[in-house]
Amino acid sequence: MYKIIKKTVLTPEIFAMDIYAPRVAKSAQPGQFVIVITDEKGERVPLTICDYDERRGTVQIVVQAMGKSTKDLFQLEEGFAIKDFVGPLGEPSEFIKMDIEELKDKKVLFVAGGVGSAPIYPQAKWFHDNGLSCDIILGAKNKDLITLEEKLFHVCDHLYVCTDDGSYGFHGMVTHYIDELIENQGKEYDHIVAIGPMIMMKFVALTAEKYGIPITVSLNPIMVDGTGMCGACRVTVDGETKFACVHGPEFDGSKVDFDEALKRQTQYREQEQLDNYEYREV
Repeated sequence: MYKIIKKTVLTPEIFAMDIYAPRVAKSAQPGQFVIVITDEKGERVPLTICDYDERRGTVQIVVQAMGKSTKDLFQLEEGFAIKDFVGPLGEPSEFIKMDIEELKDKKVLFVAGGVGSAPIYPQAKWFHDNGLSCDIILGAKNKDLITLEEKLFHVCDHLYVCTDDGSYGFHGMVTHYIDELIENQGKEYDHIVAIGPMIMMKFVALTAEKYGIPITVSLNPIMVDGTGMCGACRVTVDGETKFACVHGPEFDGSKVDFDEALKRQTQYREQEQLDNYEYREV
């Protein structure tokens, strides 16, 4: 069992938990994820790692309570324990394997949409800890859905916040802010990393292509089993079939078939709607 050391409600639907899992904390790297099973009847939920502290033996996850399993997790308080917390899984961010001196000559833009702020944070923190330069765009539908703003602020050169409805920061989508930075503020970037809703990553990839900037995306939204056994996260990358949980979750965004991935993301919608209905009836 894995004890919940700390729980923080970030928004009415989004919460953070620090889980005592020393083995995971010791091995975790930016870009990886864990499998969480709340109890004996719980399903496997793949969740990206937001932060980890080897000294304390804790791993932080940020969760949006949308389905039955994540809502069950939301009901647990500090001191309770969850059944399984397996990881770290998946390949770490490609930057981890690159030469630090080479990265010092590059300017990277991280683009976080919604709870994509969680997997963006450890990557930006790694950049900060290694003396590297990066900017971050943090976007959400409205002010109430902005998460981890303060944490992100401390690990980048510039943090730009935007909301679709204009209730906070720049009025517009993250792609509009990329245009603003490059076309009106004269910013230049060597690489973009975008993590968030699938549709957001698709259009950020198209925007990056417009400016000729390489882009990395994380396909964690389509993962189900998390080990490659179920095949639910199959995705076509550069004409080849890949599994997001095993070969990713990060891929070259210019080579991902987003239309196929978006269709695959809806394959369990009917079951999810049924589970949510039953959850409300309990």
